[in-house]
Amino acid sequence: MSAQRSELISRVRAVRLARGLSQAELARRAGITRQALSAIEAGHYLPNTAVALRLARALGCRVEDLFGLAELPAPGPVELAGPADPTATRLVVVNVRGRWVGHPLGEAKALQEGFVPADGLLRDPGRPELTAAPERLERTALVLGCDPALSILAAHVERRNPEVGLRWLGAPSGAALAALAQGHAHVAGSHLPDPDGREYNLWEARRILGFVGGLVVAFAAWELGFAVRPGNPKGIRDVTDLARPDVRLVNREPGSGSRVLLDGLLARAGVEPAGVAGYGFVVTSHLAVARVVAGGGADAGVTLRAAARALGLEFVPLAAARFDLLVPADLIDHPAVRVLLDVLQTRAFRAELGALPGYDVSRTGAVLARVPAAA
Repeated sequence: MSAQRSELISRVRAVRLARGLSQAELARRAGITRQALSAIEAGHYLPNTAVALRLARALGCRVEDLFGLAELPAPGPVELAGPADPTATRLVVVNVRGRWVGHPLGEAKALQEGFVPADGLLRDPGRPELTAAPERLERTALVLGCDPALSILAAHVERRNPEVGLRWLGAPSGAALAALAQGHAHVAGSHLPDPDGREYNLWEARRILGFVGGLVVAFAAWELGFAVRPGNPKGIRDVTDLARPDVRLVNREPGSGSRVLLDGLLARAGVEPAGVAGYGFVVTSHLAVARVVAGGGADAGVTLRAAARALGLEFVPLAAARFDLLVPADLIDHPAVRVLLDVLQTRAFRAELGALPGYDVSRTGAVLARVPAAA
């Protein structure tokens, strides 16, 4: 192997744990000793090609998902555009006239307004006109969900295989699941707690996927909380502060995971929604909540830590939540969905997702449940 031992990263242990396997069981499936597997996981032993292939087959992934070089160096010096930004953890890198230029994605540039590109026109509602080749659209999957990081997933899918496409449209959890049930999307993202409050999304998965079966795949664990203006001028600490007459809320729509969380916290605190100023002021995304608070239209709203940070706001944590992807069994072999599931396992995607504030990617790509089809 040409790479030096110190340059190679082994992710075998992380993938094994995500699959719920012991060292002994994986060693048995791969036909090696437990001691050899331990050395591979610790980076003390580089397996030959046959062993690497057997490990990948036993773990249901690619060899490149288990082993990789420690870094992907730029082909030359990267000149940072503009002044240093201490809030930046990611870069957009381009080559301009032979110079590599990196644009830091700090708080001011992490979000970008733009129109969603379309695949057709509706000049006559009864006769849609396609503006994209049908062959391309057949290789494109649609994921619905509220996590703004789904745009990063779409970019990684198309980088990994330019022959397929992944489109993301924002939708609250309830609407995304309803569309999946109606056959209007290939994948739905959700962060709805189960009725017993112990898990996320599994009850909904059994309800939505019960007819055809499917997978619940971890995307990321988040921090959800109040976005407040810098310095937290109203001193907001928990949901009881929403009952104060000087505090105005911006809320999420019914069916969203943020609304479910807020309603549950209000109920447990004994705060009536009718007594919360702004409870009926509804917007339809995590980023929209942060924008309203940043613009002074409200004092607080439930959103992601990453969304609050992107708008230069402070964040008051309320709860951890898990955002999962639900995939119907009959769509797992769609070309774009296959690539999507592969991308979730890659080091490059997990590294970029984990660079977002408040994102935990320790279980990203793990199959959390396999829902059987109804008999």
